[in-house]
Amino acid sequence: QVQLVESGGGSVQAGGSLRLSCAASGSIFSVNTMGWYHQARGNERELVATITSGGRVTYADSVKGRFTISRDNAKNTVYLEMNSLKPEDTVIYYCTLRMLGRAYWGQGTQVTVSS
Repeated sequence: QVQLVESGGGSVQAGGSLRLSCAASGSIFSVNTMGWYHQARGNERELVATITSGGRVTYADSVKGRFTISRDNAKNTVYLEMNSLKPEDTVIYYCTLRMLGRAYWGQGTQVTVSS
């Protein structure tokens, strides 16, 4: 059983910063990809950023230059540093871990950016 627990969401004014964390527990294979997706109400879940256990990163165009993903393999934890936040970044962020052909998801954390 794999569990993902997210933290760090909340409310911030436009231009501010937040840091999301996601800790994975359970049977974690050393080769995996962790990352973040977001989902606005009524929309599909969309990629924000991912990082492989080897350190390869991918970003959505909308967050390049503003968000930074990182991970601590020893802690099975992934982080998302979000800077220069915009009102349109107001969505639920979901942590994901993909390994051995399966995807696991956290419960989601709300980020609200006020103008």
